[in-house]
Amino acid sequence: MTATTQHPVPATAPPPTAQATGHRARKAAQRRRLTACGVLMTPFFALLVTVFLIPVGTAVYLSFFSDDQPGLGFGPERTVFVGLRSYAAVLTDPTFLGGLGTVVLYCLIYIPLMVALALALALLLDSGVVRLRAWAQLALFLPHAVPGIIAALIWLYLYTPGISPVIDLFARGDITIDFLGVHTVIPSIVNIALWSNLGYNMVVFYAALQAVPREVIEASVVDGAGPVRTALQVKTPLVRASIVMVAIFTLIWALQLFTEPMLLSQSSPMINSRFSPSMYIYDAAFTRNNYSLAAAASVVLLLCTIALSYGVTRWTSRADAEEAR
Repeated sequence: MTATTQHPVPATAPPPTAQATGHRARKAAQRRRLTACGVLMTPFFALLVTVFLIPVGTAVYLSFFSDDQPGLGFGPERTVFVGLRSYAAVLTDPTFLGGLGTVVLYCLIYIPLMVALALALALLLDSGVVRLRAWAQLALFLPHAVPGIIAALIWLYLYTPGISPVIDLFARGDITIDFLGVHTVIPSIVNIALWSNLGYNMVVFYAALQAVPREVIEASVVDGAGPVRTALQVKTPLVRASIVMVAIFTLIWALQLFTEPMLLSQSSPMINSRFSPSMYIYDAAFTRNNYSLAAAASVVLLLCTIALSYGVTRWTSRADAEEAR
């Protein structure tokens, strides 16, 4: 009798279920999305670190150190830790506090005018009242293409007595006006900023108005709303997000006021070297060679900008929440 040997049959793995296959597919899709997001966000974070975080970190570091000379000023210069001494010097300096007050007054005049005029122009263009709309947009936007320093030089020529055709024109009508006087210097700076940036913000508002559903506007017309009522009560509330954005950006730019008063200071004794916080920082760093003081003033200005921007955002968010109720 022959003995038969039985070989074990190898066990086969059970086929993957549809649920497991779907889970792996979702994980793979999630990894691909995360990789794509990482690739797309890398340039942003690289620029954020390079042009913002590193300079801010350097300014904070410099604000805590100062160059001192021991031995009644005859010893070798060395860098020492001074703590909050530079911040105390900035916050107790009347010229810096005066510059902050000047910028606050400038913002109170400039920001409402900028938002109101840019929105009014955008509403006019959107209503179709203005003919040759494309040419009107180009004419309004063109001043923004002029560099800020060139714009300031143009208006410096128009503000300077003896060479200004505008002042000569007023003089023929027996009207004497000093655009760089004690009561007119801030409005003159506001005028330069409006001339340079009004067209840009108008384009932002006009683009937002183009996204407003035409059915809503047609419904308001059917209900009997006139052009002014439609603009103020229908279109304007629908572009509130753009209004807040323009207001915040305008606030940030206004707090950094530098180019216009720096150039106008060549012709007006009303503008000194510390007229605004940015001019104070420039004077501390490049005239007095006090980099610790300049860094501390920069950090203080940054904190003020962040606090005001956050306050505007919170105020508008609360207003939207109350309206939604």
